[in-house]
Amino acid sequence: MKKEAIITELFKMEKIESVIFDWGGVLIDDPRPGLLRYCSQAFGVPLEDYTPVHDSFLDEFGKGKISEERFLQQISGKLGKSMPPVRWYEAFRSAYVPKQEMFRIASSLHDKGYKISLLSNTELPAVEFFHEQDYDMFDVLVFSCVEGVIKPERRIYEITLERLGSKAGQAVFIDDRQDYIRGAQGVGLNTILFKSIDQVKGELVRLGVE
Repeated sequence: MKKEAIITELFKMEKIESVIFDWGGVLIDDPRPGLLRYCSQAFGVPLEDYTPVHDSFLDEFGKGKISEERFLQQISGKLGKSMPPVRWYEAFRSAYVPKQEMFRIASSLHDKGYKISLLSNTELPAVEFFHEQDYDMFDVLVFSCVEGVIKPERRIYEITLERLGSKAGQAVFIDDRQDYIRGAQGVGLNTILFKSIDQVKGELVRLGVE
C-alpha cells in the first residue's frame, strides 16, 4: 500500500488506544497439541480417540461451568477408563512455550501508553499458572472460565471493551483463529489474524499503533 493511501486510511479510523491479545497461539505457542498429547497418554488411549471426547466437554470447562475433576470424570466415563492422576496445571505447564518477542511488543506498547488486555479462552488451572508468571504489562485480564462466556460469543468481547473503557473502533484484537476474529469483527473491533510476528508488527503500524 502506498504511503498516501495509508495516511488516508488512518484519517478515516478512530485512534487506537487499546490492544487486546489472545494468549494461546499469539503470546505463546498454541498449547492445544501438547495438552492433548499429555492427556491422551495419561488416559492410555490413542490421540485420535481421545481428542473428540476431550473436545465434547471442553467448552463447559473453559466457561468455568464444571470443575477440573468433573471434566476429567466425564472424559473417563466416556472413554470407559479409570481416571488417571493427571492435573490440568501440569499438562498446561508442559505445553507452555512463550513467544518472547510478542510479550516484548505488548510491554513496549504498554510503556507507550496503550491500554493492554489479555482475552483468552482458558481454564482455571491455566489462570493460576498465568498469575504465577508475574506479567505486568496487562491492564485488563479477561478469562473465559471467570466470565462464563467464551470466544467467539459476543459478550466476552463486550466485557473486554467495557473494562478497557474503549469503544470497539478504538481497540485492536489479535488472535490466531479466524472464527474468533469474526466474532470480534461482529462487535466492531479492528482485528489482526496472527500469522507471524513480523506480520503483526506491520498490521499494527497500518492501524497507527507504533
